[in-house]
Amino acid sequence: MPAPTSAAVADASPSRTGTPSHQQAVPWAEARLRAHRAARPGPPQRVPLRDAAGLTLAGDLLALGPQPGFDTAAMDGYAVSGSPPWNVRGTARAGRAWQGVLGPGDCVRISTGSLVPSGAHAVVPIEAATSADGRVFAAAPEEGRHIRRTGEDAAVGDRLAPAGTRVGPALVGLAAAAGHDTVLVRPRPRVTVLVTGDELDHAGAPQAGRVRDALGPLLPSLVAELGGETVAVRHVPDHPHGSLARAVQAPGEAEVVVVTGSTSVGTTDQLRRLLADGEARMVVDTVACRPGHPMLLAELPSGLWVAGLPGNPYAALVSARTLLGPLLAGLSGRSLPRLPRVAVHGSAKVGPGRTRLVPVSWADDGCRIATGHGAAFLRGAAVGDALAALGPDWTDGRPAPVLLPRG
Repeated sequence: MPAPTSAAVADASPSRTGTPSHQQAVPWAEARLRAHRAARPGPPQRVPLRDAAGLTLAGDLLALGPQPGFDTAAMDGYAVSGSPPWNVRGTARAGRAWQGVLGPGDCVRISTGSLVPSGAHAVVPIEAATSADGRVFAAAPEEGRHIRRTGEDAAVGDRLAPAGTRVGPALVGLAAAAGHDTVLVRPRPRVTVLVTGDELDHAGAPQAGRVRDALGPLLPSLVAELGGETVAVRHVPDHPHGSLARAVQAPGEAEVVVVTGSTSVGTTDQLRRLLADGEARMVVDTVACRPGHPMLLAELPSGLWVAGLPGNPYAALVSARTLLGPLLAGLSGRSLPRLPRVAVHGSAKVGPGRTRLVPVSWADDGCRIATGHGAAFLRGAAVGDALAALGPDWTDGRPAPVLLPRG
C-alpha cells in the first residue's frame, strides 16, 4: 500500500504543527454560506439561445407578447358555436386559419395549435363527436372547453424566469417560444486546476510507492457539473520549493485556481504559506467535517480565487462540493441551493462538533450509505447518487441534508 500523503495524515487527526482542530474550524453548513456570499458575479453578456444552456440568467426573462399569442385549439376536433348539432363550415389547420366568423349552429374542423375562429365558444374533441351529412353531433360543451386563451400563460411583460435561473433545455425552449433569439447571461467562471505531488503517476497502473492521479481527470467534469469551465489542468511538483507559488501566480484567464494537495502543514505543503505571503483574504480556513477538514478558500489581492482541496480523492471531492460549488454559484449569480432533508440509513462514524459526508444511493425509504467512503477512496461516490451531510447527532434512519449533483 502506498504511504499516505501529508493531506491524508492531516485529514486523519489534528496536527501539533498548526492545523486547527475541528472546534476551531468553520462549521460545514457555514462554510458553504461563506463561500457563496464572498463571490461577486461576473459581468453579463448576451448570447444566442443555442449557446445558453448551462449558463445563468443575468436578468429576468420577460414575455415579449402574450402567451399564447392567440386563442388556440388544445385538441383535434371541431370549433363550435351555439348548441348542437352543428353544420361544418370549413377547416382550420395549424398555421392556416379559417377566415370566416361562426354563427350559432356552425363549426369548423380544427387541429391542435390552430387559431380558434371568431364566434367559437369551445372545441369538441374528435373522439367525443360523430358526423354525418356535413353535420356534427355531440354533447354541448362548456364555455371555453379545450381552448387556450390569449395570454392565459403570460401577459406582455410578465416575468417568465427570474435572474439567477440556471438555463436548461426547458428555459431555452421557453425563451424561443416567447420570441427571444438571445438571452442575457453570466458566463461560466473559468477554473485552472493545479494538481500537486511528486508521488503521482499520470498514466497506467502506478508503481509501488507511487499513486495514480485521480483528481486531474476528475475535476474538469466536476467543475462543469458545478457550473464552471476548466481552462487548464497542470501538474505541479512539490520540489523545488516555490513551484506552486509560481504556478498560482502565472498569468492566466481563470477567475479561480483549484489546488489539490498542499493544504496541510507538512514540509511539502506550500499553499497556506504562499497565501500568507501573498496577503490573501481567507474566507474559509479548515472546515469541521470529515473528510476534507484542511480545505480552504481565499482571495488574492488581484481578485483571483484560490480553493485548496486535500490530496485524497474522496476528501477532495467533498471539499469541492463544499466550497468550490457554492463559490461558482455565487460567481454565476445563482442562489445557493437549499438542501433537501432525507432519511439516511446505514452505518457511519460521526463525532462531536463535525459533519460526516458520505455517499448515498436512493432507496424506497430515503437513501442508504454506499460502501467505500474513506478519504482516499472513490468507490462509494462513483456508484452513489448524492452526498449526505451527517451531523454529530445523526443516527441510523434519521433525516440529514443531501447534496444533489450540482448542489
